Amino acid sequence: MSPAPLVVVMGVSGSGKSTVGGLLADRLGIPFADADDLHPPANVEKMRAGHPLDDEDRGPWLLLVGDALAAATATGLVMACSSLKRAYRDLIRDRAPETVFVYLHGSRDLLVERMSAREGHFMPATLLDSQLATLEPPAADERAITVEISAAPGELAEEIAGTLGH
Repeated sequence: MSPAPLVVVMGVSGSGKSTVGGLLADRLGIPFADADDLHPPANVEKMRAGHPLDDEDRGPWLLLVGDALAAATATGLVMACSSLKRAYRDLIRDRAPETVFVYLHGSRDLLVERMSAREGHFMPATLLDSQLATLEPPAADERAITVEISAAPGELAEEIAGTLGH
């Protein structure tokens, strides 16, 4: 039997990381976690105030994400985490080398529509453009699966599980 997968569902805010990630974890029978829950309070307050995080803010948080994945090698884990730059994904892979990234992407219009419909989320739609400017889609040499998000979340989870071989 293959080892339990370590998966990061990545993309900009509104791409469906938490929704698709949760469904994927259920489909794979492994735990789900949201990297947003690992942000220190100062990062959350900065984003809530409408200010994008910088690399200095993100570094310690990304190491926590990688540590959480590394600690889950026996059980597997699906983690929702923006992972917008290759350098961020590299920090995570330094801690958990077997991690596979699933990049959820869609049109700006669809992302804005989804973000505007959310209630109680700390990430305002006004920060979407800064995330899109920061985004470096996974390169061909990275362990990554690219998925377009226009289909229903359940269908996306099934597609990803199939691609992962589960």
